[in-house]
Amino acid sequence: MGAESKVEAATLAGAMALAFGEIDAAMKSANNPHFKSKYADITAVIEAIKPALIKHGLFFTQHPEPSERGVTIETILHHANGDKLSLGKLYVPANKNDAQGFGSALTYARRYALVTAFGVPVEDDDGNAAARTVKRDEPRITDEQVVRVQSLLQATGIDAVNFCRVMRCKDIPDLPASRFDEAVNRLEKKLAEMAKADTNDKAKEPA
Repeated sequence: MGAESKVEAATLAGAMALAFGEIDAAMKSANNPHFKSKYADITAVIEAIKPALIKHGLFFTQHPEPSERGVTIETILHHANGDKLSLGKLYVPANKNDAQGFGSALTYARRYALVTAFGVPVEDDDGNAAARTVKRDEPRITDEQVVRVQSLLQATGIDAVNFCRVMRCKDIPDLPASRFDEAVNRLEKKLAEMAKADTNDKAKEPA
């Protein structure tokens, strides 16, 4: 039997075990026009998992859920026998309250939901090293840290693009792990200043 032949297991669990063993690391393929680097976009992630899923009678669907300030994605794995399994939900806040902001959050949520659900070891983007002072092999912040930074940005009203310019990274997921504490401290300090100013304004209000 050839390598491309379909080998469908009788159960969803059996098919998952076979397919997950064949999923390779997502290759970096999307060009970054600013630095001419490459990173694994959602298309590359899908291409990395799709052959193994199809081979073993599996496919996935992703369902967005309404959210006032961001995007929630649920990824569901289906088997040819009709079985299905939820692989969990992922929430990502939108950096801006407009179509572009929510569109970016949706793409990010879909990509990282697949990376997490299928264990795809996506490499960090080190193509911008020439424009940064960090080492090429320095790890980036985790998905949980990305969500924390984005939440603080939203709470302070700071523009993500300007913040990334200050932190010398192309976007929030590209923030070096070594600068995570600095980023959080900057944002929490701003949040504290806003709270203090709000308290002072209320104190000045006539009784």
